Amino acid sequence: MEPNKNHWMRLALEEARLALEQDEVPVGAVIVLDGVLIGRGHNRTRALADPTAHAEMLAITAACETAGVPRLDGAELYVTLEPCPMCAGAMVWARVSKLVYGAADPKAGACGSLMDIARDPRLNHQLEVYGGVLEHEAAALLEQFFQGKRGESLGKE
Repeated sequence: MEPNKNHWMRLALEEARLALEQDEVPVGAVIVLDGVLIGRGHNRTRALADPTAHAEMLAITAACETAGVPRLDGAELYVTLEPCPMCAGAMVWARVSKLVYGAADPKAGACGSLMDIARDPRLNHQLEVYGGVLEHEAAALLEQFFQGKRGESLGKE
């Protein structure tokens, strides 16, 4: 794996750790254009009471604001978990060029696992997709979060 992918994914993992600290599902994302970080985000669905406040959605919004454009042609999005259908669709509409993710999501992943919105030739834009970058670190954060939640629910019985 090329070093830049690991570098940017480490920044996405930092965002995921922020989500974990805030009792959110630990997913983090960063967006890079021409080697410059232009957007970042982590899950904030609970904090914002908004089911669309996924890391990727917040990073896309931040990147578009930073760049002052509604499209992110040439941009690379790094995220710790394979995007869901909503986020994959947003990446297509935003014209993100490359997606790099950490852990696959066999239950809701829309970039190769459950379905493949990111590379669907019927859509007017497709992304390059690379998975498994720092996968173990990303999966460990998710396991930590969900084990904690299971522990909380066991303690309530």
